[in-house]
Amino acid sequence: MEYKIRNMKFPKKKFKKINLFYHEYTDFLNKTLKNIDLKKLKLASDLIEKKILKNKTIFVCGNGGSAAISNHFVCDYIKLLRLHTNLKPKVISLSTNVEVITAISNDFSYDKIFSSQLEYLAKKNDLLILISSSGNSKNIVNAIDYCKKNKIQTIGLSGFKGGYLDKHSTIGINFKSENYGISEDSHHILMHVIMQYLRLKFLKKKINQTIF
Repeated sequence: MEYKIRNMKFPKKKFKKINLFYHEYTDFLNKTLKNIDLKKLKLASDLIEKKILKNKTIFVCGNGGSAAISNHFVCDYIKLLRLHTNLKPKVISLSTNVEVITAISNDFSYDKIFSSQLEYLAKKNDLLILISSSGNSKNIVNAIDYCKKNKIQTIGLSGFKGGYLDKHSTIGINFKSENYGISEDSHHILMHVIMQYLRLKFLKKKINQTIF
């Protein structure tokens, strides 16, 4: 049985050697990263910093590979961002609890796995970071709509043409790539860039250890 993956696009030509494909892939990744809107990057970084300093909760969510990036957010922001700084981020991934996700999916709808958790956990002026290559997944759309109604700010990381996520987030950052790998790599890199930048900004003193 064959499965069609929506929006998945690979290079049409074949490559006889992996090193040739590697160079083409990384060249395209570099071009995608360089086309980011730097003003929106600053706005996103400033908003994350503001929420941390005000002791607000930052939620993160995504499907599939984007779920893995969401969970990685928690790891790096809780473990590394506080190292040698006074920052104490509160970060929760809505993609991590399989019991909650399957219960909501089974009893209500998979489209509500994020918005339902926000109903239970989120408060006014918290922040939700949404990661979606297409930007149009129904559970992402529902989460965005819930946040708009309940005064929860959002940062949307998207690929392809950005979709609903890019248009309706408080701050939308779109990486214009129609390849899932490039899109997810870009989102992952952006997560690391903002986290390491904030850590460097708030380091309490010079340290001898390598920080990258």
